[in-house]
Amino acid sequence: MMGFFENRYAKICPDFTTDATEKKALRVNTLRIDDCALKKRLENKKVKLEKIPYLKDGYFYDASFSLGATPEYLLGYYYLQGAASQLVAEILDPQPGETVLDMAAAPGSKATHIAQLMNGKGSIFALDNNAQRLASLRNNCERLMVMNMLLFKKDARFAADLGMTFDKVLLDAPCSGNFCSEKGWLAKRRIEDIKANARVQKELLKAAYAVLKKGGVLVYSTCSLEPEENEIVIDWFLNKFPDLEVEDIEFGLGDPGTVTWDGKDLNKQLLRTRRFWPHKTGTEGFFIARLKKR
Repeated sequence: MMGFFENRYAKICPDFTTDATEKKALRVNTLRIDDCALKKRLENKKVKLEKIPYLKDGYFYDASFSLGATPEYLLGYYYLQGAASQLVAEILDPQPGETVLDMAAAPGSKATHIAQLMNGKGSIFALDNNAQRLASLRNNCERLMVMNMLLFKKDARFAADLGMTFDKVLLDAPCSGNFCSEKGWLAKRRIEDIKANARVQKELLKAAYAVLKKGGVLVYSTCSLEPEENEIVIDWFLNKFPDLEVEDIEFGLGDPGTVTWDGKDLNKQLLRTRRFWPHKTGTEGFFIARLKKR
């Protein structure tokens, strides 16, 4: 028998099931080593690696020991990061020499990936309001040899205080998570908490818009499957700022976002966003939208 959340998901994805397993994945840190060299080192340790076809430097892995306790990990040769999470920075597509803002950067999965894609050239402004998480980001930058990131303990709702505008902005928004990321998730969550998250997400999106250059790109992502934190938030954002356009995400993975919810028709541009259902993708649940400021 389906529970409250499962019934909600089935309205968007009729074949939805919680019978899903997220494949463990890592990202080769090409700032420190190339794929072939790392692959050889890990396979010598009897680690099974499978290249993820839709990612530049991502591999699924299987190991009989923790990959967070190897010399290669400590040397920053790789970062343990889910496949869907790795997609976010690739969809942002930061270029060497650009100025990029990561509004919720710690502990650094996506921020350090952005630095890698920029090949250490350009500037990344990384914000987080949690000092402990920011310390984790600093440690990850040191381990991965990221040299072009500035860290700020700051509430991203006040990003305009920096007095800058940015070529690219990433908002990997605080969200409710999903049933793959936390044991007992389905029994713990309440719809009131989801709506509270959505209010914060809207504030953060307004702040992102204010610091995004004309012609710049904003990527909004969550590890939530809730429409209130995903399509409904982006629908609101598009209505508030008509000069925004949702761009196509050209990855052969995931489903289009929903354009109807709770009896309401949403902006048809949401068909260009992507939903990642765990039972279909082998990843955790995720939502990604790429928007351009015209």
